[in-house]
Amino acid sequence: MNRLFPYPFLVVLLVITWLMLAGFSVGQFLPGTLTAIMAAWGLAALHPVKPRFQRRDLLFKLAAVVFYDIIRSNIAVAGIILRGGKKAGVSSFITIPLDLRDPTGLAILAVIITGTPGTAWIDYNSARSTLTLHVFDLVDEAAWLDLIKNRYEYLLREIFE
Repeated sequence: MNRLFPYPFLVVLLVITWLMLAGFSVGQFLPGTLTAIMAAWGLAALHPVKPRFQRRDLLFKLAAVVFYDIIRSNIAVAGIILRGGKKAGVSSFITIPLDLRDPTGLAILAVIITGTPGTAWIDYNSARSTLTLHVFDLVDEAAWLDLIKNRYEYLLREIFE
């Protein structure tokens, strides 16, 4: 059973997502299920490391913080775009030293940063443990450093390390 369905929860979520995007019908259920099973097999072939949670209770807090920041960032980026050329922002790269070492925590941090409008994870140097981040409208570099270190990295370290 494990070889046929290595990640059953993933298969169910992918089928539900497929049906939400393509429409609920038998004609969509079959290709969605086949695609989900093949995706699970592909993931199993990669042999991902199972994450080790130290504090699961902080996952909801992290999700709430990220949700709030994404909403706030959407509003800020929309404001910049709607203002047009009246007040041009300064787009820039910043380097942030990270203490987080857990691969799952780093992957989640990458998703958080890239999923937040106005920011993009550009590079992670594992030898120096530094993150290169692109910010669409960089006003205060110290504020971004504080945001990443004390808002996201701190919670991720508590959860995974």
